[in-house]
Amino acid sequence: MKLGRLALAAAAAGVAGVALWWRRHPSACPYSQRFWVEAPHPLITRSRLREALAPSAGERILEVGPGTGYYTLAVAESLGPGGLLDIFDIQEEMLEHTMRAGRERGLKNIVATQGDASSLPYAANRFDGAYLVTVLGEIPDQDAVLRELARVIRPDGRLVVGELFGDPHWVRFGALEERAGRAGFRLERRVGGMFGYFARFGNDRQQLARPF
Repeated sequence: MKLGRLALAAAAAGVAGVALWWRRHPSACPYSQRFWVEAPHPLITRSRLREALAPSAGERILEVGPGTGYYTLAVAESLGPGGLLDIFDIQEEMLEHTMRAGRERGLKNIVATQGDASSLPYAANRFDGAYLVTVLGEIPDQDAVLRELARVIRPDGRLVVGELFGDPHWVRFGALEERAGRAGFRLERRVGGMFGYFARFGNDRQQLARPF
């Protein structure tokens, strides 16, 4: 019994150590470990995302860090054939996986772009809204990403950020609200509790450049 308890304690310490390392070294989940992003997402469900984001037919929406498309396909379907969902990820393999899944579902309104989210390759005011789920904490410079999102979202558009407690890169609601405020976003509402939530922000930044 004693040896068993020691083994469990050692395993728990190992998991805690790995989680702490991940938190101190932000990075995207590698494609080889994609099972983490394909598992069920308690508290931050697809229906709650749709409630927070409220995608409408014909809109153009940006998703940063789609993984293998857990939320992508549901949002793309909500936008209809007249809408467009841009997916942006640093890993080409994740984008290719999601695009395959979209084609298999018969969706033709998803466009993939690879790159670094701290420097988005889109014109100002390009999107009606954007969202990222358990992604912000994986990016080393969160302030830069939020500033870029404020730039590419229309002044009357919205940003939705989803976070789940237990994720090594979890971003606390209070810290998120503060960072988003610095970037020019205003909190509109939160869907879910403190440990699993979608926060919706309005874009208060005045932007002069027009989309093309």
